[in-house]
Amino acid sequence: MAWPALALVLIGTLTGCASGLPPGASPQVPELVQQHGGPAAAQWPAPGLSPQAHSEAVASLLAQALEADTAVRLALLNSPSLQAQLAALDVSAAQRQQMALLPNPGLGLGRVREGGQTEIERLLRIDLWSLVTLPWRLQWQDRQLAQARLQTAQEVLRLSAEVRRAWVRAVAAQHATRYWLQVQEAAEAGAELGRQMVKAGNWSRLQQAREQSALQDARVQGARARLQAQASREQLIRLLGLNDGLALQLPAQLPAPPSELLPEADYEAQALRERLDVRAAQGEYQAIADSLGYTRVTGYVSAFELGLGYNTVTQPGSRDSKRSVEIEVPLPLFDQGQARVARSEAQLRLAQARVREVAVLARSEARGRWQDWQSAWTVSRQLESEVLPLRRQITDETLLRYNGMLSSVWELLAEARQNALSVNAAIEARRDFWLADTDLRLALSGTANTSPTNSSGSLSRSNAPAASAAPTPAH
Repeated sequence: MAWPALALVLIGTLTGCASGLPPGASPQVPELVQQHGGPAAAQWPAPGLSPQAHSEAVASLLAQALEADTAVRLALLNSPSLQAQLAALDVSAAQRQQMALLPNPGLGLGRVREGGQTEIERLLRIDLWSLVTLPWRLQWQDRQLAQARLQTAQEVLRLSAEVRRAWVRAVAAQHATRYWLQVQEAAEAGAELGRQMVKAGNWSRLQQAREQSALQDARVQGARARLQAQASREQLIRLLGLNDGLALQLPAQLPAPPSELLPEADYEAQALRERLDVRAAQGEYQAIADSLGYTRVTGYVSAFELGLGYNTVTQPGSRDSKRSVEIEVPLPLFDQGQARVARSEAQLRLAQARVREVAVLARSEARGRWQDWQSAWTVSRQLESEVLPLRRQITDETLLRYNGMLSSVWELLAEARQNALSVNAAIEARRDFWLADTDLRLALSGTANTSPTNSSGSLSRSNAPAASAAPTPAH
């Protein structure tokens, strides 16, 4: 009885050693996201938040006009897709822990009776191969958890960027809607004045039709703006995980772009150094390279079991005991691991190609997003610092000439329509800048637009920058 007992003690000791596995993966993700420009770890919701505390936290964030950073915090707190991603990460962590544990030993019992003789058989079978390969499996588990954290952090950064884009579009569309309503009111006043002029016999039907056409154009533009505002707001509501948008308040307008361009920097090198998808591809390649030696070794020996037997034979007047030891290993006569080694080598080449692919994509996106950022900044600054002041000056001069009876009301209305086009272009340019700013930050430290493919093998037992708000463009 000493051998089975000793084996059980040994198994219990090894199991206790193997239980020191990494904890759940979710707590490491906020710190990783913060290192790459995402929301601070302190802004993440506390795990195990009660429904009442969750509702109160959501209500507090919606109590005032929602800024971009607050929208990201609300998405972290309330987004079902993010909560599902974090839950999937915990599932992956539990699966890796299970893979790293030793298999349970097998205990066989048998009783044979023949005449007056009774034989009791006991067999304890232990998979020693799992014990031998435990260090490799623990190392593999750590790498897989690190990869899962990187991929989850990428999804968080993607969600944050999507929320910022939706917020930018919603605020810009809301601003444009309000402005087109004002333009429509001015066009209605012009159309009414035209009807009075025709009624008094001072205007022709052609002149009246022109004013009616301007009114209809303003109404169409206003309807389009309202439709765009509704669609943008609904997209933001969906990303925030809200049931409805009744409590959602948005700022009156987007913040002004920064007064100066960002300093020149080597954005390609920064992307290669900091992007999470580059790190994930490199980690995948290193994991496969480390596991290649293990695959080659296990081509000849892939299992090793130890059996400890203790049989008792009882008959009238005597009792005999027999102990036995069994060792079972497969004979590599047909399968010597050639296919497994070839598969691992192919996976290594695939991972290497993936690293190059992601590096090329990172450099290209960094260059492209930086150029888009520069162009959007230039257009926005040109409209707000040059075009709108000129339009404002022209409008003021036209108003002075109208007050001095040097120009007609129709010239004043025509100038108002031209000014409307410039203001709407400025609103769109400011929107495009903040969209480009979000894309640039994601391209430099976050991830690509497409998720990396998982080509690894397995080991088995068998912020938009803060900027002061500029005055509303000239109306």
